[in-house]
Amino acid sequence: MIRKKPFLNQKYIKNIVKNALKEDLYPNGDATSQQINNKKKIKAKIISNQVAIIGGLNFAKEVFKNSDKKINFRAKTKDGRKINKGKVVATITGNAKKILESERIALNFLALISGTATITNKFVNKIKGKSCKICCTRKTLPNLRLLQKYGVKLGGGLNHRFNLSDEILIKDNHIAIDGNIRNLIKKAIKNKKGKKITVEVDNLNQLKKIKGLKFQRLLFDNMSLQKLRKGVKISKKFYETEASGGITLKNVREFASTGVERLSIGKITHSVPAIDFKLEI
Repeated sequence: MIRKKPFLNQKYIKNIVKNALKEDLYPNGDATSQQINNKKKIKAKIISNQVAIIGGLNFAKEVFKNSDKKINFRAKTKDGRKINKGKVVATITGNAKKILESERIALNFLALISGTATITNKFVNKIKGKSCKICCTRKTLPNLRLLQKYGVKLGGGLNHRFNLSDEILIKDNHIAIDGNIRNLIKKAIKNKKGKKITVEVDNLNQLKKIKGLKFQRLLFDNMSLQKLRKGVKISKKFYETEASGGITLKNVREFASTGVERLSIGKITHSVPAIDFKLEI
C-alpha cells in the first residue's frame, strides 16, 4: 500500500505556528512589548510592498489567533491571488502587545510562501503555450518543505515527490555506487511495490543502455538544449520526460521548446526571494 502524501491542514498550521512563536518568545516573551499598556487596543494593516502572488494568509491568521484568540484578523484577499504594490492584504484589531509580539512571525510566513508562489508563477508564465509543467524539488528549507510545496502550487507549479519514500529516483550517485545502470533499474522494477520509477541520465549513451526497460519517467540532468532535444525525441514514446539543471527565467522557454514534459527547478524553493510585507498601525 502506498503511503498517502502529507497535505496542508489546520493541525499542521497550528503546530508550525506554535513552534515559530516559541522560537521567537522563549523563555520570557517580548521584552520590548512588555513596556506597553496591557489593555491598549489597536488596529493595524498588513501591506505588500511588492507585486506578488499572495500565500500564507492562513498561517498569518493563526499566528495572531495563537497569541490572543480575541484578535480579529480579516483577510482582504485570498491565497493564490495576484496582488499589487501597496495592497492591504489583511487588517488586525486587538491587544497591542499581542499584535506586536506576533508581527514578525506572521510577516515571515507571508514573505516565504508568497515568495515561493511568486517565483514559481514567473517560471510558469514564461512557458505559457508550451505543453510543459514547472516542478519543484527536494531542495527545500529544512522542516518547511510542506509549506514551500504549498507555495509552489499557489504559483501554478507541480509538486515533485515529497520525500525519499514517495518514489524511486535513480540518480548519478546511485549509478556510480552500483556500477551498472541497467541492472540497478531491473532491481528497482522488481522491488518497486507500486512506486513510480524515475531514472536520471546525463548523457545519451546512458539512455541507449536503458531504453526499453519498463520504468515510468526519464530525467535528463544538465544536458545542453541540443542533446536534450535529441534525448526527448528518442525516449518520448516510452517514458514521461523531465529535465533539470541550469534552468533560469532567461532560458526556461528554450528548455520547454525541446518537447520535454516537465522541468524541475530547485531555484523556486532553495533560494526564494522573500516578498516584502509591512505591518502598519
